Amino acid sequence: MDVEELPEKLAADGTTIVVGDPAAATTVRLYEDLRCPVAEEFETTGAPALREMTLRREAKTEYTLASFRDDRVGGDGSKRAVNALRAALDADKFTEYHTILFENMAENERAGGYTTASLLKMASQVDGLRSKTFDSAVSKMTYKDFVTDSEKAYEAADGDAPRGPGTPTVVINGTQVTGDQYGWLFEKESFDQLLNSARK
Repeated sequence: MDVEELPEKLAADGTTIVVGDPAAATTVRLYEDLRCPVAEEFETTGAPALREMTLRREAKTEYTLASFRDDRVGGDGSKRAVNALRAALDADKFTEYHTILFENMAENERAGGYTTASLLKMASQVDGLRSKTFDSAVSKMTYKDFVTDSEKAYEAADGDAPRGPGTPTVVINGTQVTGDQYGWLFEKESFDQLLNSARK
């Protein structure tokens, strides 16, 4: 399966974006903020193991997209990025665009965070994503309610931490990765081992 062929859909709860074969044996719940440097580190280190499993139809990923970093560092870049990703889902380009955004996160942060202009520029790197509908959704924050609801879902994910569990948070088949194993998220072979052990 090619990445362009990965099934992508919005779950019934209205905030979870599901990528991968619905029948996959391993389900990974992933909480991310698009401006979080630790989430960026995960995406460039351990996450490729998850993508490979997803392409083999062995795993699916349930994304909850947070935007709390805006309040911490200023601006509205996280909110704009989440809105743009929701628009990309309508074009079946969520996975490709998600990858591009994280690949360019550091550069955007140095410039003050994602903007409408930078989000559209990056969207041009994804074949078939740019359109009048997509561009308008990015510019006008068409999915601002989704952005708000997704942040609320993130904040509600951990009853012991009312502001959310932190990003990235990874939950494999219902079990959150914590303690010493949390470091495994940032090394591809270790995370691959963790994902495969969950299948047994």
